[in-house]
Amino acid sequence: MTASGIFAIFLVVLALVACGWPLGGYIYRTFAGERTWTDAVAVPVERAIYRLIGVNPDVEMDWKAYLRAMMVSNLVMALFAYAVFRLQAVLPLNPAHIPAMPPYLAFNTAASFITNTNWQNYAGEQSLSYLSQMIGITFLQFTSAATGLAAAMAFLRGLSRQKTDALGNFWVDLVRVHTRLLLPVAAILAFLLLALGVPETLSGPAVVHTLSGSMQTIARGPVATLEAIKQLGTNGGGFFNANSAHPFEDPNAWTCILEIMGMGLTPTALVFTAGYFLRSRRLAIVLCTLLGAILLAGAYLVYTYEAAGNPILAHALGLHGPNMEGKEVRFGLPLTSLFVAATTAYTTGAVNAMHDSLMPMSGMVPLLFMMFNLIFGGKGVGLLNILMFLIIAVFISGLMVGRTPEIFGKKIEAREMKLATAAMLVHPFVILVPTAIAMALPSARASMGNPGLHGFTEVLYAFTSAAANNGSAFAGLNGNTPFYNISIGLVMLFGRYVSIIAMLAIAGSLAGKARIPETSGTLKVDTFAFGYVFVAVFVIVGALTFFPYLALGPIGEQLQLG
Repeated sequence: MTASGIFAIFLVVLALVACGWPLGGYIYRTFAGERTWTDAVAVPVERAIYRLIGVNPDVEMDWKAYLRAMMVSNLVMALFAYAVFRLQAVLPLNPAHIPAMPPYLAFNTAASFITNTNWQNYAGEQSLSYLSQMIGITFLQFTSAATGLAAAMAFLRGLSRQKTDALGNFWVDLVRVHTRLLLPVAAILAFLLLALGVPETLSGPAVVHTLSGSMQTIARGPVATLEAIKQLGTNGGGFFNANSAHPFEDPNAWTCILEIMGMGLTPTALVFTAGYFLRSRRLAIVLCTLLGAILLAGAYLVYTYEAAGNPILAHALGLHGPNMEGKEVRFGLPLTSLFVAATTAYTTGAVNAMHDSLMPMSGMVPLLFMMFNLIFGGKGVGLLNILMFLIIAVFISGLMVGRTPEIFGKKIEAREMKLATAAMLVHPFVILVPTAIAMALPSARASMGNPGLHGFTEVLYAFTSAAANNGSAFAGLNGNTPFYNISIGLVMLFGRYVSIIAMLAIAGSLAGKARIPETSGTLKVDTFAFGYVFVAVFVIVGALTFFPYLALGPIGEQLQLG
């Protein structure tokens, strides 16, 4: 480790927080119906869209209507994407003549991108036509991110309003996420990536003559636009199979920093948006400080173990130095370490290094972040998980000190606790049970690229990534089999929608309650003291739930190294 490397990691995280604060205020004003500087351009466009789809933007929905609109729209989009993948061989914009995607793989891919996971059991440049990349993949990268963010806005309205059943209008929220946030910011990000060397073309693969006289086909395509929404929407699915390790997706250190900023900008901003909605900027500062510190700790842990190198090579062969296996030298260890931590903290799933080649304790960091699933988290859903654990922490704290559990003036009762508990438990359930089933099936074990504890970690990582809607792969595991295509597809769907359904139901319940005036007996949640309780709750829950599996995977592997 070097001082410059440590400082570089800190500086990037600090820049994220600095940019997230004003963006959080902008997002609040957008979804609270206040005037913003984008009104002059966005309002006419939105009115035209509302007229086209027959939506009255002044009519708000209760939580059931909001959820129904969300689920129906997501189902239609998933079926559309599935049809495109299956029919791409006969559709236009297929200069490489790529055949139709097999049915199990098409199901997995459609489930992956509608849930904002972007898990890829295929090689993008070999399995998808340009049309599939653009209207199947890129389209869902926008809409799935917008869906998660819309759900978070509905929950914040439920928490901040009283004596009402209205949580907003899903269609209005969906449109505004696109017109006010994703499209303009993605356009700026794509332009910057293009200027820094990321290609953007529909001309098909390039065929070149090498210096040795042979022919080589170089895959290319509309990479810059996909890369922008891939990071901004915390999607992670790459144009190329090597994802952001490919020099066309992430050519240099500046694009690497830009991509880290892209994936972390909105999730960080949403913490401040919550503070604006709940009239508690102090809560936003507390959460941002603690979650930012955990993100930094994870990045520094990866950096420490990767810089120390492999002790077996040192003892057996006398080879000392950092572990550079599976890494791109153009990024260096500090940016690689931060990318590893950030892509799982923000549940993006993009990779610029092979996680399979990380030292065991370094590989445990992305696993832990996905198991927690709230170190800022993904687009909107991460904020929902943060608020879910806040509710649980408030309830536990209230019982411990003998006070009535309440959060932001709303009493927490049995209904909210049952729903929050269900949302919390579904995450470990869809990780641990499928992992155990996979380890019991010889055909599933045959997909492991490595034997022993490392192979177990590959399987555990796959289901953890799917459940957290992250999408990053540990590599080494062949997921393109009927078992993994179906099981991982189902895990992604359950991991995404069960918690969203539960949280919208909580929002509907809280919105109908009257706000209780704050008294001397009110438990304050916007203090660092309560923030430590919040962290302790999700760390203890995570440790009790996942530690046995971590002991069988990365911890055991680290002990084997000596």
